[in-house]
Amino acid sequence: MRPHSLSIALALLLTGLTTAGLPSPAAAQSSCGTPGQDATGRGTSGWPVATPADVGLDPQSLCTLAQKLDGAKEDDVHAVLIARHGKLVFERYFIGPDTKWGEPTKDVVFGPDVPHDLRSISKSVVSLLLGIAVGKGWISSIDQPVLALLPDYADLSTPQKQGITLRHLLTMSPGLNWNEQLPFTDLRNSETRMDLSKDPCREVLQQDMIHEPGAVWTYSGGSAGLIACVLQKATGKPLDEFARENLFEPLGITKVEWARYPQTGQPVAASGLRLLPADTLKFGQLVLDKGSWNGKQIVPSDWIEMATAPQINAPGAMFYGFQFWLGRSLVDHRSVDWAAGFGYGGQRLFIVPSLDLTIMVNAGRYGGQDEGGFAAAVLNRYVLPAARP
Repeated sequence: MRPHSLSIALALLLTGLTTAGLPSPAAAQSSCGTPGQDATGRGTSGWPVATPADVGLDPQSLCTLAQKLDGAKEDDVHAVLIARHGKLVFERYFIGPDTKWGEPTKDVVFGPDVPHDLRSISKSVVSLLLGIAVGKGWISSIDQPVLALLPDYADLSTPQKQGITLRHLLTMSPGLNWNEQLPFTDLRNSETRMDLSKDPCREVLQQDMIHEPGAVWTYSGGSAGLIACVLQKATGKPLDEFARENLFEPLGITKVEWARYPQTGQPVAASGLRLLPADTLKFGQLVLDKGSWNGKQIVPSDWIEMATAPQINAPGAMFYGFQFWLGRSLVDHRSVDWAAGFGYGGQRLFIVPSLDLTIMVNAGRYGGQDEGGFAAAVLNRYVLPAARP
């Protein structure tokens, strides 16, 4: 989850369509967050639309949420979208300052056609891409040693490093010395060093081992970076091209921006993806539907089950899957489990399988002490209590 702006070393390449015009955030929206619709009755963001009552959500709770959002400019919320049973029921956009992967922008009028940083939700997308590659046979097993899959780095091999597998990268437990807790302007920060390196993959792999692989979870953007290197080696395609062909186009995602390392031209796998909020929400629905989209299997269902199952202990009371966070909420004295993609600045994609519900929150809370607090409140105070099992 990176906040920094290292403009001297990092560039943003826009792929797909560019943002043309900024629609009014209030266009075609009622005070209760009703999604905008086109002439055919379909949502202007491409989703099928339903009323909250149609999908078992309390309309008054969502109206209260809309009023709270309208009065909370200081919380720097940019977009909130909610879908249940595959239909969009709530869609609100706002105006506020933002950044493009660390580069500040003036107040932006957010709307259905305005992309937003995903930051570390990019890691969850990388996990889905690896699942696709495994399903198609380009990678035979996630228990393969990483160094065996990246022969160009054989000179870095040690007995301990030979034990690092793709599974360890997926669960952020390769055992390498890695520290992203320092400010990103500090050149001792591990991710900053990776971003500035002439060879980001080598930068990750050359770190000393401080734990046995699989023993300790340590937050690491280097894990997604190495997975991207493995994917390119295995498929013969850059990460963004592989994503476009095998994930984005099948989901109808065409407006894509991906930050690249200028020294290599490769996409920044850990944090560089920018998408429309409604397109990011599609990943939530894809997970809810066990990797299927419009009747076509995009990601193997067994991968979805593994990716969103507890694989290792994460900070606090949370678990970690395959580049997905796993938590739970207490609603009316009952526990509700969820999976999520977390991104710096308050980007949150919540996926609630037991309720067939997914929520996307984009925000500009970069550098705040409780950057995800408002998104958690949206989930716990308004949406989950509104949902009938």
